[in-house]
Amino acid sequence: MNEGHFPFLAGEFKIPTSQIRATAKLIDEGATVPFIARYRKEATGGLDEVVISGVRDRLRQLAELDKRREAILKSLAERELLTDELARAIAAARSLSGLEDLYLPFRPKRRTRAAIARDRGLAPLADLIRAQGVETFRDLAAAAAEYVDQDKAVASADEALAGARDIVAEQVNEDSKARARLRRLYEEKSMVHSRVLKGKEEEGAKYRDYFQWQEPTPTAPSHRVLAMRRGEKEGFLNLRVAPTEEEAIRILRCLFVKSNSAASKQIQLAVEDSYKRLLGPSLETEVRAQMKRRADEKAIRVFGDNLRELLLTPPLGYKNVLALDPGFRSGCKVVCLDRQGKLLDKTTIYPNSGGQRVAEAGAVLQTLCRKYKIEAIAIGNGTAGRETETFVRGCELPGQIQVVMVNEAGASVYSASAVAREEFPAEDVTVRGSISIGRRLMDPLAELVKIDPKSIGVGQYQHDVDQVALKQSLDDVVTSCVNGIGVDLNTASKQLLTHVSGLGPGLAGNIVTYRNENGPFRRRAQLKKVPRLGPKAFEQAAGFLRIPDSSDPLDASAVHPESYSVVEAMATDQSCSVGELIADPERRKGIDLGRYVTERVGMPTLRDILEELARPGRDPRSEFEPFSFAEGVEKIEDLRPGMKLPGIVTNVAAFGAFIDVGVHQDGLVHISQLADRYVNDPAEVVRVQQKVEVTVLEVDLPRMRISLSMKRAAG
Repeated sequence: MNEGHFPFLAGEFKIPTSQIRATAKLIDEGATVPFIARYRKEATGGLDEVVISGVRDRLRQLAELDKRREAILKSLAERELLTDELARAIAAARSLSGLEDLYLPFRPKRRTRAAIARDRGLAPLADLIRAQGVETFRDLAAAAAEYVDQDKAVASADEALAGARDIVAEQVNEDSKARARLRRLYEEKSMVHSRVLKGKEEEGAKYRDYFQWQEPTPTAPSHRVLAMRRGEKEGFLNLRVAPTEEEAIRILRCLFVKSNSAASKQIQLAVEDSYKRLLGPSLETEVRAQMKRRADEKAIRVFGDNLRELLLTPPLGYKNVLALDPGFRSGCKVVCLDRQGKLLDKTTIYPNSGGQRVAEAGAVLQTLCRKYKIEAIAIGNGTAGRETETFVRGCELPGQIQVVMVNEAGASVYSASAVAREEFPAEDVTVRGSISIGRRLMDPLAELVKIDPKSIGVGQYQHDVDQVALKQSLDDVVTSCVNGIGVDLNTASKQLLTHVSGLGPGLAGNIVTYRNENGPFRRRAQLKKVPRLGPKAFEQAAGFLRIPDSSDPLDASAVHPESYSVVEAMATDQSCSVGELIADPERRKGIDLGRYVTERVGMPTLRDILEELARPGRDPRSEFEPFSFAEGVEKIEDLRPGMKLPGIVTNVAAFGAFIDVGVHQDGLVHISQLADRYVNDPAEVVRVQQKVEVTVLEVDLPRMRISLSMKRAAG
C-alpha cells in the first residue's frame, strides 16, 4: 500500500485524504465493500459502495503502475542510465502513458531505421541538423557529403541526410513533450472513421450503418464504438482514429522547427515522417485503446445497472408454486414446489396439441393445484408461453391462484449446469428448467445468482468488452444486492451464501454441510463452529446473515453482533427486553443516541441500529405486483401500428430499451421515442423489469423487428 497515492486519490474522488487512508487500510485488511459501507461508516466518513469500490479499483491500478515503475527504474539503473532528474520524473508519473513516454528514449530498441543510421555514423549529422544553424543549403550539402562512405552503405549526401532525418524522426517520436501535446490533440479532436472493405458490402450488410461513417472520438457512444470494432474484427470494416494530419504536423513544427535554414527544412521533413510513420500510428493505437476502455466502461456500467434491477425484482414470496416450461410438440413440463422451493411433483401436459389433450391437461392442472394447495402458477415466457398462459387462464382453477409470466432467460443454462446437477441429480434438464422458473417467481435473486450474469440477457456487447473488468463489475453488483437484502442462514443455497461478505464458495459449502449435519442454526454465534470460519470471516459475514426464528431477535436483523451490547444497553436503560424495544416504537423514541457514542461506535452506526430496530430484517425490494400482457396478442403477426400495449422492459441499452409485449420477440423503443422530452440516457426513463405502456410504430416481419414508442402522442 503506497500512501503516496492517497493525496492524488483524494483529489480524484474529491474527498479528504483521511477517508482514502481509512478505506485503503480496511481493504488491505481484507474487508469487503459491503461490510465497509455498512459497518465502518465512522472510519470512512460514510462513503458508499460506489466510492469504496472506486477507491479499491484505483488502488489496484496504481499498484500495477508502481510495479511497472519499479521495473523501469531497475532497468535504467542496471544500464547506468538513471539520473536524479529522470528518477524524479518517473516517481511523479501518475499514468502509464506518461511513464512509458519517459522510458521510451531508453527502451532497448529493435533494429530501427534510426539505429541503422547511427551504425553508419550519421548521429553527428543529425545533431548538426537539430542545431538548425543559419548555414546555406550548399554548406549543409557539403557537410552531408563528408559522411559519404561506401563501406558503411552511405552512397551519397542525399542518403546521408535521409539517414540523419531517420534519427531526428525517432527523437521527435521519443520526445515526451511532443507526445503529450499530440496525445491531447488525439484525445480532444480526433475523429473515428469507419469504411467498408472492398467486396464486403453484401456479406457485412449488418454493419451498413458504418460503411461510410465518421464522428468525433471523444463523444462516440459506447454501442457504436463496440459495433465498429466488432465489424473490423470480423473483417468487414476498416477503422481509423486520427485528427487532421495538418493540425498534428503543425504542432510538431512549432515544437521542433526553429528557423528558415536549410537544416530546418530537413527538420520539417523529419517531423512529417515521424508523425506519419511513428508518432501517428503509436498514438492512434493508444487512443483507440482509450476509446475502447471508455466504451467498455459505459457498456459494463449499463450491464451492471440492468443486472441490479433484475436481481432486485420484487419477489412473490414463499408460496406453493406450480411452474410450467411451455412447449408445443414436446408439451409443457410441469413441476410443483412447496414454499421452500422443494420439488413435490412433476409431469408433462400437452395443452397446445389440440383435441382431447387440452381437456386432459386442464384436468391435470386442477388436480395438482388442489393436491398441493397451489397459490401461484409461473409460466416461462419462451416458445408457446403466451399460448400456455391463455390456456391456464381459461382453466377453472380452485381458489384465487395468481398466474404470472416469468422471464426464463438463463433457465436453460442453469438446467444444464453443474449447480443444477448437484441440486437435482436425478432430474433431467427439462425438470430443472421448470424448477428454476418457479423459484425465480418466489425469489428472483436467490435463483439468478446460480446463473452466469452474461447468460441472463441484460448486457450490451457483453462479449466485446474487457472480460476481467466485466466480471469484477458484475460480481460487485451481485455481492451488493445479496448483502443489501440479507440472506436467511437456514434456507440459503450454497450459491447464494457464496456471495455473502467474507464467505466465498469454500465457507459457503462448509455452512451448508454443517447445517445438513447439525440442523438449522439457532444463533449467529453458532457460525463460529463451522470449520474454517474464523473470526475475520465471522466479522465480515455475520451482519448479512439472518436467523428469523432465533431466540435472540437481533439475529433476524442487520444489527451486527459487535453492536448487540449497545442494543442491550439501550433496552436496559428503557427498562425492557430487546424484544420489547423492537416491538414498542414509544420506547425507541425515548432513546438518547448520544449516550451510547464511544470511540468505536459513532452516530452513523447508532442511527443505523435505531432504523433497523424499527424494521428488523426488512427486505428493501418493492412489493410484488401482478402483470398481464394484452389478451389476443400472442405473436408478432398480431401486432398492428397504433396498438397500445402493456409491456415489461427486458434490457436497457445506450440507444434505447427493449420491451417484451408478449409476442416472443422484444420490441425496441429507440432513445428518441422514450419520452416527450429529450433523453440523453435511457436509464433516466426506464429500468429493467419496469412495467410500461407502449405504442406500436412499425412491424418488420421479414427481419422480425418491432419499433415501439413510449411517447404520449405516439400512434
